[in-house]
Amino acid sequence: MTDAILEVQGLSKFFGAVAASDSLTFQVERGCCHALIGPNGAGKSTAIAQITGEVRPDGGSIRFNGREISRWPVHRRARAGLNRSYQITSIFPAFSALDTVALAVLARQPHAFRFWRDARRDERLRRSARSFLDRVGLGDRADVRAGDLAHGEQRQLEVAMVLATNPQLVLLDEPMAGMGRAETQQMLDILRPLKGSLSLLLVEHDMDVVFALADVVTVLVKGRVIASGTPSSIRADADVRRAYLGDGA
Repeated sequence: MTDAILEVQGLSKFFGAVAASDSLTFQVERGCCHALIGPNGAGKSTAIAQITGEVRPDGGSIRFNGREISRWPVHRRARAGLNRSYQITSIFPAFSALDTVALAVLARQPHAFRFWRDARRDERLRRSARSFLDRVGLGDRADVRAGDLAHGEQRQLEVAMVLATNPQLVLLDEPMAGMGRAETQQMLDILRPLKGSLSLLLVEHDMDVVFALADVVTVLVKGRVIASGTPSSIRADADVRRAYLGDGA
């Protein structure tokens, strides 16, 4: 018996005559890192957008914690514990790193935006925000403007923002995009300890990252699953090598 936190069944999405999702079916087990890989145009980001509610599917179902969420709006999914990062860094560049994460902490609270109260003087809120910065290695950068952080640090900050929303499932869309080797290794060191306490759905082109982090890998080509299994089985799959990984894999 499986313990799936996310179940995607027969998901379809068409843009004109192009099938971005073609009877897409897979599930993410609780506490695991599940990677979606495939060539450009395979439908990975469209799948993520449908799961988070940013794109409405044309057919199929999405179940989160056993509940059908295919027609839920984005905010309701986020409140239920499903949140994401973006391929293009999405932060508040004029705010300090601490203020940026404090906003994410505040957003998860009922009746969060109480504008008559100065959030910068709320010590409990600030302590919580600092704890998330510490968790991603930015504790000593709390007072730096988010826009002045290095690219890798901005990606770390985005992870801190996602964690501050108290998610159960985190969807990571190209978290290593634009990073050098040292920054990539640092992000791996941040993400590895999250497995077990959180479930992760990862879209990533860096196969070294995928094989280092993922417990299960699903391969998409033209919106359809062509293989799914452990990293070692995917690495050895002849169809996957022909379609995506290449003979060097």
